[in-house]
Amino acid sequence: MLLLEAVNIRKYYGDRLIIGFDELKIYSGDRIGVTGINGSGKSTLLDILYGSLEPDEGYVRRFCEVGYIRQFDMHEGHDIRRLKAEASGTAMKLLSEFEIGTKLDRQALSGGEQTRLKIAGAFSRDTALLFADEPTSNLDYRGIELFRQKLEQLESFVMVSHDRSLLDALCNRIIEVKDGGIRTFSGNYSFYRKQCEAERERSIAEFEKYIAEKTALEQAISDRMRRAGKVRKAPARMGNSEARLHKRRAAESQEKITRAAKSLATRLEKLEEKEKPKEQPVIRLDFSLTEPPENKTVISAERLSFSYGNVPVFKNAGFTVTNGLKTALWGGNGTGKTTLLNLIYAAWLERNGSHDTRAAAPVRERPDIAGCGSGVRPPLGDAMAAAARCINIVPKARLAYFRQSLEDLDPGKTVLENVMKDSVQSEAAARTILARLRLPGSDVFKKVGVLSGGERIKVCFAKLLVSKANVLLLDEPTNYLDMQSIEALENVLKEYEGTVLFVSHDRAFVRAVADRLLVTGGLTVRTFEGGIDEYEEGMRAADVVRNRELEKNIIRMRLTEVISRLSLQTQAEDREALEEEFSRLTKQLRELS
Repeated sequence: MLLLEAVNIRKYYGDRLIIGFDELKIYSGDRIGVTGINGSGKSTLLDILYGSLEPDEGYVRRFCEVGYIRQFDMHEGHDIRRLKAEASGTAMKLLSEFEIGTKLDRQALSGGEQTRLKIAGAFSRDTALLFADEPTSNLDYRGIELFRQKLEQLESFVMVSHDRSLLDALCNRIIEVKDGGIRTFSGNYSFYRKQCEAERERSIAEFEKYIAEKTALEQAISDRMRRAGKVRKAPARMGNSEARLHKRRAAESQEKITRAAKSLATRLEKLEEKEKPKEQPVIRLDFSLTEPPENKTVISAERLSFSYGNVPVFKNAGFTVTNGLKTALWGGNGTGKTTLLNLIYAAWLERNGSHDTRAAAPVRERPDIAGCGSGVRPPLGDAMAAAARCINIVPKARLAYFRQSLEDLDPGKTVLENVMKDSVQSEAAARTILARLRLPGSDVFKKVGVLSGGERIKVCFAKLLVSKANVLLLDEPTNYLDMQSIEALENVLKEYEGTVLFVSHDRAFVRAVADRLLVTGGLTVRTFEGGIDEYEEGMRAADVVRNRELEKNIIRMRLTEVISRLSLQTQAEDREALEEEFSRLTKQLRELS
């Protein structure tokens, strides 16, 4: 069944075409993921389809009730009031499932709680088609999994997301927004990427064929022209009649060669030119310039305890960060991931007596305050200072901390000037890093002040990668980056020779980058030497074992009761039933064991 039809859509901002396409139809059963670089028009597309933004040309027809989870919504208060008014049945169940039912009376909600509220509000409505714009922003992995389960129950949706795991698990169509237009692909995100890669391979093959044919034609033309110039003149001793004959034959031969050369030149002019596909530049950092430590472990802690007032975060926790590996901090919201990064950086600053926080975040007592700028480090609270003393960092480790604040960038200077300010690498290496992060060519000469938020974050990453730091602390590095930039950052970090400790709820990013995990929760930090897939498989296996042990205990308790009853004088028919149950229970226990 047709749910929505958009025809001849055009939307301009000034003279610039933001989004334009001839036709888009959405049918019942369509589960569409929308992808594209930052600023390509993804949110504009959803606003037009939903009806909150009118196109300059064309029209949209909706044949069903639609809902919308917005990325930025100024009406969370209205959602709270509406949900309170509907505080029964489905609405309250959803609020409870998303763990915000008891928080509606609070003055303010955190970013993650606001996202959960918007999701609960959207799913409480009876809609046939749901639009969602970055619905998992600020959600931890538990919230993302709950959202995935709810979305899986919907028949039709259109979702902008940078979460590749989500797009892979749920979508059967992908819309790519690029250069003011859209292209539709069948399948999930991984299949879309395969199709894009196949297109790239075809482009490479066509370019190579074009170059080979062009080279052959140019060589053939050159050969013909050389032959034409070598046609011999008549010898001086040759008679007049013979000389005239020789001259006529030479002219005919030269004309023939020239015609062939012109024919080849015409073919060359008509040869369809193919553009060379862009290749990823190879990063050549001289990591020895950072004087990296040679220790196997660069950061460690034993008996680490820390609380915010009366709220404990860690109690006698221990962990290690291995030199040269990429370690992901994994855990739910509120389990201390960002706090641990703060404590580690505080410990390093204290050891080095540093008040210079350029290219890093100042440590503060509240983990939800972001900072990445220059300035004087505020004094540590007693609790944080005491906890930081429990953390050991090897002397040659040089830390840099990314937390999405951009104060350290000078908006009046160019991208390249900002990156090279504290660089120990060459300008060529810095420009290669920028190109890999999708800031190539003349983009490096743009003033930082004119860049988008996502572009500025890329400049921050480049600045850290070419700095003297050999240990990077990254807190949610993929936030506000488009899909292509996230994949570019993945590749850059995988090639980085230093140590990386990062927090991310992007499962695909963790899967691609992390060599090992530090899992926070329960006031402790657990080490897992492996990737996210192996960890989750182990957790599932552990759940199976726990469930089996629980079932065995239940059977043992019932067996004890049956044996007790058998020991009493019972009627024959009761005894027979009890003996049958005893036999059945002992068989089940053997099978479980």
